[in-house]
Amino acid sequence: MITELSSEIEAHWTGSDILASDLENPEWQRARPVALTRNWAGEPAVLGRQGEARILWSDAALHIHFIGNQVEPPVVNANPQTEKKSIGLWERDVCEIFIAQNANEPERYFEFEVAPTGEWLDLAVQWNPEGRETDWEFDSGMTVGTATMKDRVVIVMRIPWSASIHKPQAGERWRVNLFRCVGTGWDRYLFTR
Repeated sequence: MITELSSEIEAHWTGSDILASDLENPEWQRARPVALTRNWAGEPAVLGRQGEARILWSDAALHIHFIGNQVEPPVVNANPQTEKKSIGLWERDVCEIFIAQNANEPERYFEFEVAPTGEWLDLAVQWNPEGRETDWEFDSGMTVGTATMKDRVVIVMRIPWSASIHKPQAGERWRVNLFRCVGTGWDRYLFTR
């Protein structure tokens, strides 16, 4: 079970190791959708920016599937580079998941972001009394898949289990935040509530 700030998100197990490029895998329908419909102020976001996320896990990886309405031009890099992580990706349209595997240590977490262009970012973060320490060289082995259509965007992340990010055990709860950043302005940040 993955725990979110104000509610619970149940991540179902799947016997399929879904590739990030498999955006339409039928297994995604087994996952409960989590609505991304509120802005920072807690107000309903514009319908053209709303979206949802679905989370599954397999014996090989954690799988996250985002679908977002996209009625305005996306804010993306005109010359995307997808071969390495993109620092500063959070300044453009992205879908994000933050994961703290130890519910008692929310100050230690992982951050994963993907843009509609396929650009990506993975970071390990530790908050201390002195401030934030970010491991910019962290390499999760994450793979991504994306598709942009006339009125929506689909983003998939596949994060393999490793020494850093362990496969969940029965009854384990994680802290998770899901976000979608779209457009410009203070209300560009959408999250679950």
